[in-house]
Amino acid sequence: MSEYDIWVFLPTAGYQQGIDIVGYKVEATDGSIGKIDKHSEDVGASYLVVDTGVWIFGKHVLLPAGTIERIDTAEEKVYVNRTKDQIKDAPEYDASKHGEPSYLEQFARYYNQPHM
Repeated sequence: MSEYDIWVFLPTAGYQQGIDIVGYKVEATDGSIGKIDKHSEDVGASYLVVDTGVWIFGKHVLLPAGTIERIDTAEEKVYVNRTKDQIKDAPEYDASKHGEPSYLEQFARYYNQPHM
């Protein structure tokens, strides 16, 4: 497995800085998982926060930018390279802990695992 920075948008994703993708639907490799609630363009720490709605009882999950395969602005969808179960099993996003230095590390450890 090649190492890459999980917090940087892949060059092939089609991300353009300044595009507002809040409200876009998020598609896992095996189906829809929710809508983007917020996103960050911070250099070296870009991510999405996805509201999974009723799918997993309103859980908010954080997806590092490196998990995004493709952004379709015409359809307002973001395609990620993880399954619904991989996303469901991820650590839950907690806005109150977000400022802590080690907070993003748990997501980096989780998402840098080789995908199946």
